Amino acid sequence: LLPTVSDVSTTEEWKAVSQDIVTKDSSWRSVIVDWPGFGLSDRPAIDYTADTLEKFLVDFVMAQDGPLGSTTGQSPVIAGGGHAATIAAKAIAGGKINARALVAVAPTWAGPLPIVFGQSPDAVSKYGFLRGALRAPAVGWALYNALVSSRSNIRKQYESHVYSESSNVTDAIVDSRLALTKLPGARYAPAAFLTGLLDPVKSREEFVELFGALDGKVPALVMVSTASPRRSRAEMEALRDAKGVAKLVEIPGALLAHEEFPGRVASELYEFLSNL
Repeated sequence: LLPTVSDVSTTEEWKAVSQDIVTKDSSWRSVIVDWPGFGLSDRPAIDYTADTLEKFLVDFVMAQDGPLGSTTGQSPVIAGGGHAATIAAKAIAGGKINARALVAVAPTWAGPLPIVFGQSPDAVSKYGFLRGALRAPAVGWALYNALVSSRSNIRKQYESHVYSESSNVTDAIVDSRLALTKLPGARYAPAAFLTGLLDPVKSREEFVELFGALDGKVPALVMVSTASPRRSRAEMEALRDAKGVAKLVEIPGALLAHEEFPGRVASELYEFLSNL
């Protein structure tokens, strides 16, 4: 189970789904892992890219001495939210991971700035300037605090596009996510995500083709969250008739539907896995 890629990314978002599915079938087990630079992982000042995250995923899944190493002869089902789903799809389509199935919850491919302002040369240049400013000593922390790392900014994120119902955005959730943005090095990976460096593809066409490349390799379940932002949902809807998508369902919620409505996501996941 792979968390979404964002400044509030954390394994906690999958906890309720994980507990639900292993309770339904005691022969199953689940593993949730933080991406490097996000959640509770180390956050060194490296150059974070989509390739960095894909390589991490491949190494994690394939490591014989890792958490999945004991499942000899069994390919894992990989479930991811947002960018995580697309990064996983790319690794599977490229033959780097042997998976039994892919579950994509509210899959995305464009970071916050690229999906709003596009990817023209001028825009990309400005993204690079912002990224450099966010990574800079002193100035970077001040800018990150102003843009992201405050209680009001985190709450605004959740109420505007992370959750679909503001009543579900509790003080406990806001406080826990705010704490993640205060960790040493917390701004480096989010700076890459915000400005598009963690985008696994560069267009809707590539996005659809990527899922199409799964055809004949693994069955893919896509969950479209009905309250996602308009631009993000349009990308999800592009997968509705895409080759390689075995099943597409609509679920409530926004970009973190698996945390806001874990029961519904777990139910769809369980039904899909039971029919593999």
